[in-house]
Amino acid sequence: MANIARTDLASEAARLWRDSAGETGELQGVKAGEEHLNGFSVSAVEILNELGEQALGKPRGRYYTLELPSRFERGAEDFPSAAQAISSLIARCADLSSCANFLIAALGNPDITPDALGPLAASNIIVTRHLKKSAPEQFKAFRTSALCRTGVLGTTGIESAIQIKTLCNELKPDCVIAVDALAGADVSRLCRTVQICGTGISPGSGVGNDREALNQESLGVPVIALGMPTVIDAGIIANQQGLQSMFVTPRDIDSSVRSAGRLIGYGINLALHPGLTVADIDMLVG
Repeated sequence: MANIARTDLASEAARLWRDSAGETGELQGVKAGEEHLNGFSVSAVEILNELGEQALGKPRGRYYTLELPSRFERGAEDFPSAAQAISSLIARCADLSSCANFLIAALGNPDITPDALGPLAASNIIVTRHLKKSAPEQFKAFRTSALCRTGVLGTTGIESAIQIKTLCNELKPDCVIAVDALAGADVSRLCRTVQICGTGISPGSGVGNDREALNQESLGVPVIALGMPTVIDAGIIANQQGLQSMFVTPRDIDSSVRSAGRLIGYGINLALHPGLTVADIDMLVG
């Protein structure tokens, strides 16, 4: 097996595997392709079997990586199209038409900017569970959605997986959608791509801080994961002693992660509540 650098992105893992293996290497158990969606490039990687899992170090399933425009903050020309592209890719990862009840899990530490993607996305999520219970007729056009901000073990003393399992037992969602910051291996992709997959997520895996996985096996329901790479291992950039324990993040990380949180939040809303527009969401989330 080729030795690949650590990355949460399946598309990067496949490319790095091929670069490491050279012309004689054959990446078995993996199917990859490119397409355009709403004017944006999308890399699709499907891990088919155990050989693919071993090669890329990720569970089998489909992974989509959406390339974002240079400007994707709310108000940018491409924002609505990018949000709709995220919505479409979410719909590819699970049969949403058979789901009526969703739990969105916002992972990460709001006090550390590169890890705040989940909490920032949470601020742009429409939650309806309480509204559909109190006024079902007025909100019958919406699906039921609840939101959990898990925080991190160091500040809560509780594993994210334990919190989400407990909520799944109580709320009985048909699907869980998890949002978390990722680690990448290509500087040009930091804060410029969004990965959407139906295989769940292992929080902290990209920075060597593996926590219990959130997936269908552990939660009992399909788990769709969305994330954006916000950090890169410094050892990938420069092979200098001591850098292997450091991570690098873009200079504009504060504005980028806020824009990304809003974009991902809107994409989730569009996927969960058919018929909504970006302008509708503007009024609902403020």
